[in-house]
Amino acid sequence: MKPVWIVDDDQSIRWVLEKALTRENIAHKSFSNPNDVLSALEKELPQVIISDIRMPRGNGLDLLQTIKETHPLLPVIIMTAYSDLDSAVSSFQGGAFDYLTKPFDIDKAIELIRRGMEQGERNQSGNKEANGWRQDATEIIGQAPAMQEVFRAIGRLAQSHSTVLITGESGTGKELVAQALHRHSPRAKGPFMAFSTAAVPKDLLESELFGHERGAFPGALTLRRGRFEQADGGTLFLDGIGDIPLDLQTRLLRALTDGHFYRVGGQDPIKANVRIIASTHQNLEARVAAGAFREDLLHRLNIIRLRMPPLRERAEDIPVLAHYFMLSCAKALSVAPKKLSDEVLKEITAMPFPGNVRQLENLCHWLTVMTPSNLIGTSDLPADIVAQANERPLTGPGEMASSLSLSTDWESGLSRVASQMLQDGVVSVYDALSSKFEKVVLQAALEVTRGRRVEAAQRLGIGRNTITRKLQELGIND
Repeated sequence: MKPVWIVDDDQSIRWVLEKALTRENIAHKSFSNPNDVLSALEKELPQVIISDIRMPRGNGLDLLQTIKETHPLLPVIIMTAYSDLDSAVSSFQGGAFDYLTKPFDIDKAIELIRRGMEQGERNQSGNKEANGWRQDATEIIGQAPAMQEVFRAIGRLAQSHSTVLITGESGTGKELVAQALHRHSPRAKGPFMAFSTAAVPKDLLESELFGHERGAFPGALTLRRGRFEQADGGTLFLDGIGDIPLDLQTRLLRALTDGHFYRVGGQDPIKANVRIIASTHQNLEARVAAGAFREDLLHRLNIIRLRMPPLRERAEDIPVLAHYFMLSCAKALSVAPKKLSDEVLKEITAMPFPGNVRQLENLCHWLTVMTPSNLIGTSDLPADIVAQANERPLTGPGEMASSLSLSTDWESGLSRVASQMLQDGVVSVYDALSSKFEKVVLQAALEVTRGRRVEAAQRLGIGRNTITRKLQELGIND
């Protein structure tokens, strides 16, 4: 097996990775700058390269670009302390296998390196994945693992024309993601049309989407091009797709299927080259089951699904988001920016924010306008926000209220099952139910973390070895 190459000017980072790779019996070699790597590549090839993005004697992205020109099948993992969408897309733009945010969990780093090694072996066997991404600015901010997954998805979708369905609660930033998907796509030079289905009366939705001919109905004095025509060559973002009436869903399905539609009152079909990105805060599967949403339309929209995490699942992002909003609000109002005290940051980090990022932005706007001092203390927080926080039984920042105020329904259900098993004379009831409980919890953790064992173990509060052993014992294939 070829070695893993580590490229970082920080000796402590190299040391940590070297020790971890040695422990895993993975051969490795270290470099302090990209120039030495390029010289070494003339003599040998590694299995994987893991490189810092910013170094005094060279840039990791420049190194990535050079490697991809000369050795396109060599997996490169980029390390960065700048966990934003720009860094993620820049990494994918150069063809990076993946990227790792500092400070990183060493087990996660090893897991990523192993996946890179496996990819390297597949590449050497002739399986090559296409790469190439655009780079642009964005206002999406997030260091939490859930947001990093969103960044990765945007990067991987950069060259795609696929329909995307963005799900998530109101205020999580679904339209920002849609805009980013457009900016980082081949359609970036085309129009981006955002259309909120909930903001338009139902009797006008068809005309707004598909346009109308002159005289099509009373008041239609001129021809009107709908959103589909206006977005030709670009992207149409349909916000609140779950609110579209059933009769209009049929027309929308046809337009998505073959790209043709008719203006209201029109006789000639119109074809528009449009990429559809839709969003919803509703459970579309439940609406399908209730007969309120067409199943075939759901399948047409649900080609790629991105889930925007609620703010309570990424509480570690609240301080940096609050700082950004305080600065942007001050700039918009042409006033000096105010600072949130450490006590305030601690307080708001523990808040549930049911309105998500939008509610946090509104709070920062309120504090900028209403507080008299430049340093904002806990006494400056609005009463309704404080009352909302006090209703939440937190034991630590970032925990969800719904997780801490668990319903007793499952307990009563478990009690009934246990009673029935005992009455039926089942042997080893305790072991049987314990195994079922562990299996359900482990499967839920793997689903939430999308199969990442290290993160699942951290969220469950157990060790990496423990979760590995349990998965083997319970026969769970993640």
